[in-house]
Amino acid sequence: MEVILLERIENLGQMGDVVNVKPGYARNFLLPHNKALRATTENRKVFEERRTQFEAENFAQRTEAESVAAKVEGLTITLLRQAGEAGQLYGSVNARDIADGTTEAGVRINRQQVRLDRPIKAIGLHQIRVDLHPEVQIEVLANVARSAEEAIIQERTGRAITTTEEEEAPEEPGPEAFEKGGGPKPEIEAEDADPAEPAPESATGPIEEAGAASPETPEGDQDQPERSDS
Repeated sequence: MEVILLERIENLGQMGDVVNVKPGYARNFLLPHNKALRATTENRKVFEERRTQFEAENFAQRTEAESVAAKVEGLTITLLRQAGEAGQLYGSVNARDIADGTTEAGVRINRQQVRLDRPIKAIGLHQIRVDLHPEVQIEVLANVARSAEEAIIQERTGRAITTTEEEEAPEEPGPEAFEKGGGPKPEIEAEDADPAEPAPESATGPIEEAGAASPETPEGDQDQPERSDS
């Protein structure tokens, strides 16, 4: 379907351009949002007669958008959501949520102006592009957190607050810890030991053997009378 653009459309054309688009895109977006006219003979004539008016209106809207952009440069919006310890949201943040948060912060926009390729599904800091005007864009920082306290920490540190099993697990000592005297190396000592050298006896070994080797007194010796010198 051929349409006449009434404003600049990214990756499509400038105001006044006649472009060929898919019928669904024209009927669902361009025509109902007054971004284009059907390229009929009558509409071509109307556009040429009102071109100056369209250009003046576009200039006024662009000037206003540039003024707003200068005031809200570096805008940060905080969105509180429930999430697991690993940071995955129990749901998602979509373009409407960004639009509502930006509007609450003082910049009135609609969800069509939010350039969000896919919903946000994790806490953290997310840069979102917002089109205030077809020729004026700003970057909005969406701070998605589980609480206001976490949002403050995330904004200060610049990273999401998450807890993972890898962060909780203690680090295991590396082999260099043993090389620097950090602990014994039983396997190496066993290899270096002299196999001909007998193992040390325990403290109880000799005592037990001595007791076993001592002969008992014969019962016959106990019955002999003592020798008399007289």
